[in-house]
Amino acid sequence: MDPIETTVAAVRDVGPDAVAIDLETPEDFSAEPGQFVKLSTEIDGETEAGFYTVSSPDTDETFEFTISYDPEEGGAFSEYLLSIEAGDAVTITGPFGSDYYEGEARVVVLAGGPGVGPAVAIAERALADGNEAAIVYRDDNPLHEDRLATIAGTGADVFILNESEPLTAAVDEVLTNDAGEQVFIYGFADFLEDANNAISAAGGDPDEAKAENFG
Repeated sequence: MDPIETTVAAVRDVGPDAVAIDLETPEDFSAEPGQFVKLSTEIDGETEAGFYTVSSPDTDETFEFTISYDPEEGGAFSEYLLSIEAGDAVTITGPFGSDYYEGEARVVVLAGGPGVGPAVAIAERALADGNEAAIVYRDDNPLHEDRLATIAGTGADVFILNESEPLTAAVDEVLTNDAGEQVFIYGFADFLEDANNAISAAGGDPDEAKAENFG
């Protein structure tokens, strides 16, 4: 998809140092939970951009991505994202990525930090489709707690761990290794390594997981 301009529909706090940004869905644009888009703008004559994973279960009318930030690090593009408001114009390109929800009968999403965005999106979409979902999420400052609580309220397994807790026990609890089950992993490199080790310990194959490394 070529770059296209759209409009910010809403900006919401979703936890400590984090916001969710809803964009109006451009005509002919669609993305699946787990895919990502490039968001770009011009700052002081220079093009600045970043990639953000879709954190809404669909792209009907609007779609969402979740941004967590470090107030001490800042940066021009981070400051731009944190200053945008409903009605502002933004430019997107995409969607990108092949590791997304494709109607699997059971989804198990392992998420670290900002990986909770695609985690809740995939789980919500799977449940809406009549499929099963489970989430193992590790973060000292959890985001999207209301959505996680709603997902857990459906009977889906939701584990929220702090950064010092190993993934092994929770992954062993949610992983069935049955046909039709798909594991997703979203997070930074160290989290992906921990997740792969936990999958192996639970008798699964980490090479079969759909994974996105945030860096």
